Amino acid sequence: MQSEVTREDFDRWIVPTYAPASFIPVRAEGSTLWDDQGRSYIDFAGGIAVNALGHAHPALQQALVEQAGLLWHTGNGYTNKPILKLAKQLIDATFADRAFFCNSGAEANEAALKLARKVAHDGAGAAKSGIVAFKNAFHGRTLFTVSAGGQPAYSADFAPLPGDIHHAVYNDLASAAALINDSTCAVIVEPIQGEGGVVPAEPDFLRGLRDLCDKHQALLIFDEVQSGVGRTGSLYAYMHYGVTPDVLTTAKALGGGFPMGAMLTTENYARSLGVGTHGTTYGGNPLAGAVGGKVMELINRPEVLQGVDERHRWFVEALNEINQRLHIFSEIRGLGLLIGCVLNQDYSGQSKAFSLAAAKEGLMVLIAGASVIRFAPSLIISEAEIREGLARFERACRTVTEGAKV
Repeated sequence: MQSEVTREDFDRWIVPTYAPASFIPVRAEGSTLWDDQGRSYIDFAGGIAVNALGHAHPALQQALVEQAGLLWHTGNGYTNKPILKLAKQLIDATFADRAFFCNSGAEANEAALKLARKVAHDGAGAAKSGIVAFKNAFHGRTLFTVSAGGQPAYSADFAPLPGDIHHAVYNDLASAAALINDSTCAVIVEPIQGEGGVVPAEPDFLRGLRDLCDKHQALLIFDEVQSGVGRTGSLYAYMHYGVTPDVLTTAKALGGGFPMGAMLTTENYARSLGVGTHGTTYGGNPLAGAVGGKVMELINRPEVLQGVDERHRWFVEALNEINQRLHIFSEIRGLGLLIGCVLNQDYSGQSKAFSLAAAKEGLMVLIAGASVIRFAPSLIISEAEIREGLARFERACRTVTEGAKV
């Protein structure tokens, strides 16, 4: 019989691509977790914007257990009812006519970029292959998506990288226009840069990209892996902006914690991916379909989406009050429940220190670069959990600021 595992076992047994926290969560409910020592943590990280309905939501548990008693997996040689129902939910709720299901946001973006290249190849030939992306973007960790992401630190060690990918400055339409031309097959953009610092797009920037793509017959891809499924207070952020893409990628919150992703597009473009052109073994399996269908059913409701806006106000008002007392943020930005607190010059580069201090106070937060603390909690987090979490956050901030004065 195997003995009890510890955090130190991670350092012995797991490929060292992560540096996880010193504690091991073992149980959770709503937006509160407990570690193996029985200590509680308020969850403002949401599994990196994944746990949109919190932890152990009873309706998601029921959907998973019921489907597990029927059919787990068949492979892509067969279809299943839960995934077909989820496809229809997404089609009915968005601009899309077709869905491709996979296991993650990276895979969804990989599919989107391959679709763009295939559409261009079929219609214009191999020369129309250029992809325009943006600096500080994040689209995943496959070789193709990490190359599209505009953060060289994540890609430089894996060269040679896929070619004909060009990076413009985010929110700078002139910079994008200088790169987009008739050889461009796609522009991929996050409506809100998440990993890049929680930076919302300017409406005119997205509208301008739409116009440029139309002019040069390029596909406009919105990476909504982090901003989608209610995170901004709209089901998808493109609805907030009133700019419709040709392709949309979604994952994270779509499964509410169960691994899944999807690429959504129109009938016109979907036909380019005929039988055998792309695929996945696990994508679109019945378990994912059942859970994702319940997530969509629960989140795509006016009261839930309006509740995101209300919770945004609770967070921002309280964070501004903390800032008035401690003077640590230069800006508090974001949409809905994707919020970034930008550290001012006195604390620039210290976001990790704030994150570690928060963990010691029993709070889980994210960072988005060296100088941004990021919150992406459950969309239905309670007011009491927000209030308690922010009290713990203020204590953590005081620990850092008082230490800096020593």
